[in-house]
Amino acid sequence: MTSRRQFCLASAAFLLAARPGRAAPPYAVSHSDAEWRRLLTPAQYDVLRRAGTEMPWSSPLLGEHRPGRFACAGCDTAAFDAGTKFESGTGWPSFYRALPHAVQERADHSLGMDRTEVLCATCGGHLGHVFDDGPPPTGLRYCMNGVALSFHPA
Repeated sequence: MTSRRQFCLASAAFLLAARPGRAAPPYAVSHSDAEWRRLLTPAQYDVLRRAGTEMPWSSPLLGEHRPGRFACAGCDTAAFDAGTKFESGTGWPSFYRALPHAVQERADHSLGMDRTEVLCATCGGHLGHVFDDGPPPTGLRYCMNGVALSFHPA
């Protein structure tokens, strides 16, 4: 049985961890909220800065198969090589490996699910999520929002 003290301590810890005013980690590229709104389209802002999700099958990048690199649409940092892209059947561009040091991962417990969020390591923009149901050689599926990416052909 939970004691009153345990309940109070757990409640305080939860409130401190979930408070919206937490300081964001420093990123090499940072802008004010007004600047991000000016620099990004509304759809890009929703995904990159508010962790939204685009509709499945809506991204033109699903059909992109040329050699090149996929970069963060917020800061243009290369995040994925086109050679690691695969057809996952999920409706979002998917990759089995990110470029070294290009992304950060953190636990995401939103919407009642336990997932791993993928962020741009340069600007902190939300790119999507990574799952452990991908193909060899990594077994990973980086399920990215196409609107959060741009493509640069080789």
